[in-house]
Amino acid sequence: MREQYRSTALLETELAPAPMDQFARWFKDAASGGLHEPNAMIVSTATPDGRPSSRTVLLKQYDGRGFVFYTNYTSRKGRELAANPHISLLFPWHGLARQVIVTGTASRIGRDETAAYFRTRPHGSQLGAWASEQSSVIASREELLGTYEKLATRYPEGEQVPAPPEWGGFRVVPEEMEFWQGHENRLHDRLRYVRTEEGWRVERLSP
Repeated sequence: MREQYRSTALLETELAPAPMDQFARWFKDAASGGLHEPNAMIVSTATPDGRPSSRTVLLKQYDGRGFVFYTNYTSRKGRELAANPHISLLFPWHGLARQVIVTGTASRIGRDETAAYFRTRPHGSQLGAWASEQSSVIASREELLGTYEKLATRYPEGEQVPAPPEWGGFRVVPEEMEFWQGHENRLHDRLRYVRTEEGWRVERLSP
C-alpha cells in the first residue's frame, strides 16, 4: 500500500513571507480541489505529564492571529488545554499530496466572539451543543436524544438559543508551521516556518 506522489516542487522562493498567508494559498487550493471538508483538522493535546490525545475538529476561522475552533470547555481537549495550552494541528490534504502541521499554544477567545459565531450555527447544532456534555459518560443514546428533545421543546425552531456557558472557541497561535508536499521516491518537500523575535525563519527539513 504505497503511492508515488507526482507534484510540483515547493521552493523557498515561492513561499509567502508569513505562514498564515501561505496557509491561505494552500487552503484555497484544497477548497477548490474537491476535497471533502478541507477545514477538517486533527487536533492533538496532552496532559501536563505528556499523555496525548487526538481527534478531528473543523476549523471555523483563520487570520493573522491564528486558527479558531469551537468545543465544550469541559471536554477532554478543553480540560487538557486548560492545564497544558500546547497544541498541534494537522491538515491532511491527501488528495493534493499535502499536509500542514501547526504547533503552538491555544487560549480561549472572548465570549462576544463565541456568541456571534454561535448565532450562525444551524438550530439543531445549537441545541446539540446544549444537549451534549462532551466527553462525559452517558448511559445510552436514548438519554442523549431525550435531552435534545426537551431542549427542542424549550427552544423551538426560530427562537434564539443562547450559547452554553461552557461552550466556546479556542484560538491557536502558531509557533511553527510546516508545509509538506509529497513527491516521488519519498523526496518530499518539507518547509517549516519558525517564529523568532525578528519574525519568521524558514527551514527545509529532510523528508
